[in-house]
Amino acid sequence: MKPERFDEGRFEFGEAVRITRNVRNDGTYPGKEVGELLIRRGSVGHVIEVGTFLQDQVIFTVHFLNQGRMVGCRLEELISADEPWNPSRFEFRDKVLCTIDLGIKGHILFYKGSEGEIMKVIRDSEQIQYHVAFQGRMLQVPETALAPAHPDVFKEPEV
Repeated sequence: MKPERFDEGRFEFGEAVRITRNVRNDGTYPGKEVGELLIRRGSVGHVIEVGTFLQDQVIFTVHFLNQGRMVGCRLEELISADEPWNPSRFEFRDKVLCTIDLGIKGHILFYKGSEGEIMKVIRDSEQIQYHVAFQGRMLQVPETALAPAHPDVFKEPEV
């Protein structure tokens, strides 16, 4: 017998889910330093509990067996493990540099090396794209045209 859904669009107890962003310790995970990577984006776990935070946010407790950790996740941070996953190099709020000149209709707006900030990850196609804010202007940029602004930030230990 299949378990009942908590609410439409929510995940069931025991359902396999994938986390879409890195989870770092915000100071509430015991035995780990603040900022330490707990779960890498793309990891799959199972929903073991559903609760609320501040009476209006649904929080799913997800057990990531391979990492031996349980963490709380918001709905927007999870997708079904069965859904296609196209891993991205960057995520929301990452600082990036454009590796080529960027422009619209032949007019260069930002030169190679300009720094921007990822505002949205777009995984709709095989090629990942991003909404990137450059000096207050938003451009949609393919992943191949971006590099990390601070490469040492992206050196994370294998989980």
